[in-house]
Amino acid sequence: MNWSRENRWRAVIVAAGVLFTLAAPSMLELFTIINLSTAIALAILALSLGLIWGYGGILCFGQTAFFGIGAYAYTIAAVNFGGSSWAILLAILAAAAFAAVLGYFMFYGRVSDVYMAVITLTVTLILYSLLRRTSGPEYKIGNALLGGFNGVNSPPLNLPWPPYTPLYPEHVFYVGMAVLIIGYVLCAWLVQTHFGRVAVAIRENELRAELIGYDTRLYKLVLFTIGGAVAGAGGIIFCNGVGRITPDVFNLYNSALAIIWVIVGGRGTLVGPVLGSFALFYLTTWLGTQGTVNNNLVLGLILIVFVLAVPKGILPTFISWWDKARQRRSMQRRELKVRRRRGRASLLEEAADEK
Repeated sequence: MNWSRENRWRAVIVAAGVLFTLAAPSMLELFTIINLSTAIALAILALSLGLIWGYGGILCFGQTAFFGIGAYAYTIAAVNFGGSSWAILLAILAAAAFAAVLGYFMFYGRVSDVYMAVITLTVTLILYSLLRRTSGPEYKIGNALLGGFNGVNSPPLNLPWPPYTPLYPEHVFYVGMAVLIIGYVLCAWLVQTHFGRVAVAIRENELRAELIGYDTRLYKLVLFTIGGAVAGAGGIIFCNGVGRITPDVFNLYNSALAIIWVIVGGRGTLVGPVLGSFALFYLTTWLGTQGTVNNNLVLGLILIVFVLAVPKGILPTFISWWDKARQRRSMQRRELKVRRRRGRASLLEEAADEK
């Protein structure tokens, strides 16, 4: 099978992810594995935003809304169902449905990109404010108390049958990596399909895509809904890694972080935002252990530097440098071959002259 270079790199990335999944639990301590589960959940969130913003051109400042809805829906459903089997499916559907409803009003209402970013951020902050006000015993869904700003303890993931067999933290790590790898493969497949190519065309020039005959609103709505479902899956892993879910997941800080991940990693790629989320997660974790440098100040400086100096992000810039280096090496090899041919030709001419 003749694979393109891009597909070969994606296969390498998936293979590296599988090897890391198999090797990490035996090499790292349990505390590190638990932290990794949280980082993986955030990487899934970054993947969802990388998909809709990088390939669909949809700047969503409220991607954490679907992330948090997935986490809350899972927790509430798992408490009421007594297990996670059906709660996982319900949570993903809840995040996707919320994205579909919100996207319908935005895309079919012809909301511009700037206002779309403001609307998604506003919706996220509204959820943050509302859930913080649910601390009384009257605020519950079924048997699940919402808990206000204290949040809700999330029931652990369990094996489908029997439901009373919970998964341990290292098993949650396996599940999180499986979701991340499968999500990456599905997103990579999606962007190579006809649907994905049309989405990129809409990102580049929406008016031209409409004139060709594509319903740009429908394409953007479907992509936005898929991104919401992926973010909801990340929310499920997050609340299991942390052990609870609080309204803080909807705050402005987390909403801004998701945007920074994509900018740093590289918009227009899928693995770039994932790598950016991992890097900034451990950077902010390390900054939280010291009191000299302000965490928000560092993140602000990183955002300014990347917007001004590295606007494409780390991964696209590295790929560009790599391609230029390969081109230089290829040109040097060609020049060397030409010199060798000329040298041989000169030697042959001298030998002919001597004869």
